[in-house]
Amino acid sequence: MGRKLCPKVILEGTRLTFKTEIAFALNEHPRIVGPRKYRYHSPLISAEWCAFTNFPWGRGLINFAPEEEALAMETYHTWARLFELQRYYSWIVDRFHISTRVAQLRLHGKDYNFTWLEQRLRPLGFRLVYVTRRPESFEAARAERLKVSGNPAQYDDLSAFVAEQALFDRLVGESTLPTLHLDISDNDVPGAVERIADWLEATGGLYLP
Repeated sequence: MGRKLCPKVILEGTRLTFKTEIAFALNEHPRIVGPRKYRYHSPLISAEWCAFTNFPWGRGLINFAPEEEALAMETYHTWARLFELQRYYSWIVDRFHISTRVAQLRLHGKDYNFTWLEQRLRPLGFRLVYVTRRPESFEAARAERLKVSGNPAQYDDLSAFVAEQALFDRLVGESTLPTLHLDISDNDVPGAVERIADWLEATGGLYLP
C-alpha cells in the first residue's frame, strides 16, 4: 500500500478563470487523488455558495452583508476546525478567504484579517493556486461560459473582472500559504491541472508527514 494522498488546494481568482472546471478536474485526477475504479463524492467545497439567503445568487461567505459579519466569521472558524479534525483527507476549495477579502473591499470598503486562518491552514498542508488570465482573453472565456450560465448578466462588464484581478494580485501577494500562479489565458483546463499536479509533487503538497 502506497502513501495516502491528502492534498489540500484553495483555488482563487476572479470570475471566468475556470476555477470550478479546474476544481472538478483536480478532484478526479489520479495524480492528485489516486486512481479510482468508480466515482465517489470526495469533498469539493466553496465559499461562493450563497448559503446565507433563501434565493438564487444571494449572499454567502464571500459577499455577506455587514450585519452578517459574525455569521461569516463563525463559518470560517467552523471550516477551519473541520479541516483540522479531518486533516488526513483531500480538500479542494473553489474560492475561499481571499475572495472574501476582495468582495468585502469592493462592496463595503472593509478588509478582513485572515492571518489566523492561514496560521491554521499551513500545518494542514493547504496550498493556494491563484488562477489568472490576460485581459484580452476574458472575451473568449465569457463566450464559453454563456453556453451554460444560468445568470448570464453577471458577465456583461468584463472590465470589472480585470479590475478585480488587480486587487487579487495584491491580496494573493500578502498570503503566507505556498502559492502557484497559474495563467489560464489559453483555456486549457487539462494542461492547468497537470501544472498543478507537477507543482504539488515538487513541493510535497500531496501528502502530510
